[in-house]
This record gives sequence, structure tokens and C-alpha cells, in this order.
Amino acid sequence: MIILPPARTKNSRQHELPLSAQALAIIAGLPRRNTTEYLFGTRGFDHWERAKSALDQRLRISEWHLHDLRRTCATQMSELGVLPHIVEAVLNHQSGHKGGVAGIYNRAKYSDEMRTALQRWADHLDKITA
Repeated sequence: MIILPPARTKNSRQHELPLSAQALAIIAGLPRRNTTEYLFGTRGFDHWERAKSALDQRLRISEWHLHDLRRTCATQMSELGVLPHIVEAVLNHQSGHKGGVAGIYNRAKYSDEMRTALQRWADHLDKITA
């Protein structure tokens, strides 16, 4: 599970994101580069722009933004049958199903549903990249 503290999220709410088996396997295969609780760096990964710039140079594809990955994931999970409120939970959105009065009363985290959705997404990625 990835746990993002409020200071690292757009809506200033902690976000707990379950990981797919594929993501866990990738992480398990990475060498530990430090002795902190973080996988990347001593404070977590905070060099997105530099890393994306290096990736762009290697890929040589048309312009894209990190937010495009969120949009693609959300769209494709919906196409795979994931319910809209679970997609919102994965994205840490507090609108729609959890917005307004409904959000005051509904405190569900949907951890199991998010895990299932992200596993479905990872399996789909395996299928289209095989």
C-alpha cells in the first residue's frame, strides 16, 4: 500500500492506495537505496519534472503530462467496469459520490474495491503490452 500524507495530496487528505500484484513485484525487485521508510529518497520522491524530462528525451514521443496518466487510468478502469465512485476513490477525489452531504455521512475507504480495481487495471496493462 502506498500512503500519501496530506501534505503530498492535492486535497490535503491522506490517501491510502492499495497496490496490484504487478506493482508489488516491481517494488520487490528494486534494490534498496537507503535505510529510510521511503522507497525513493530520504523524504520520498519529489523530482517528477526532472525524471519526466529525462523520460521524454528517451521516449521521443509527442508532448504529454503526468495528469494524462491519471485520466487514462480513470477512463480505462471505467471501461473495464469499475464503478465511478471507486475510480474517484483511487484518484483521491472527494466529488460526486463522496461530495457534499453524502461525503459527510459516507466515510468508507473502499480499500478492497480499490485493490480489485487496480488489479483489474494492471491485468489489462499486462494484456495489452504482452
